[in-house]
Amino acid sequence: MRKALGLYTAVLLASLYVPIAVLVAFSFNASKHGVTWTGFTLGWYGELARDGQVLNELKNTVVIAAASTVLATVLGTLAALAARSHFRGKRLYATLVSLPVMIPDIVLACALYAMFDAVRMSPSLTNAVLGHTTFNLAYVAVVVSARLQGMDRSVELAAQDLGASPWEAFWKVTLPAILPGILAGAVLAFTLSLDDFVVTYFTTGPGDATLPVRIYSMVRFGVTPKMNAVSTLILAVSLALIMLSLRISRVPVAGGGR
Repeated sequence: MRKALGLYTAVLLASLYVPIAVLVAFSFNASKHGVTWTGFTLGWYGELARDGQVLNELKNTVVIAAASTVLATVLGTLAALAARSHFRGKRLYATLVSLPVMIPDIVLACALYAMFDAVRMSPSLTNAVLGHTTFNLAYVAVVVSARLQGMDRSVELAAQDLGASPWEAFWKVTLPAILPGILAGAVLAFTLSLDDFVVTYFTTGPGDATLPVRIYSMVRFGVTPKMNAVSTLILAVSLALIMLSLRISRVPVAGGGR
């Protein structure tokens, strides 16, 4: 039984990571066609660095990710804090806030496209930022809510008993306690925004392409080492941000249980 489980685990991991390993390896392939290995080269990464269109798409990707992360972090944190209090309809409120996490991307993208069209907002980077904020704030709210649940609220109440105003108690006690969760949510939001394709494709115009959209346009003409190089760079940045998010989220909550 143990051997069967071990074999199953090996097959599962191979099916998940072998394609990624092949992509990364062939981004260093000297062949232009990328189907046979002809030698090692860093030339494709050099071409990316000299490609003005790729650099412009990289700028668009970072601008959308950074702006939506800031908005989503603020709004998501406020949404999580609002759910701390007991009020009628709290369960419905929490469900509605987290709903974008469960809605398929294509449904959300179509809804955003219809809404922007209804209010006469032409596809643009601004639309993409608003679209990314819509689904990112749900992820931030979920992460911060989990942090709040692990916080001992008696410390905050004790600060108020000792003379601190509600704002002072929040600023000096609550915020430092949930800050790791806020930062982890922000990193997660930036990562999700960085490699989003569907929402970006539906909300941006012809001159506002991002790197994920560029990869989609490149793959229609066949897989090339240059496309593999772009994908590898996005993969590397995404993994680094995910690791950072996991590291931040492991920080103990101040005032938590013993």
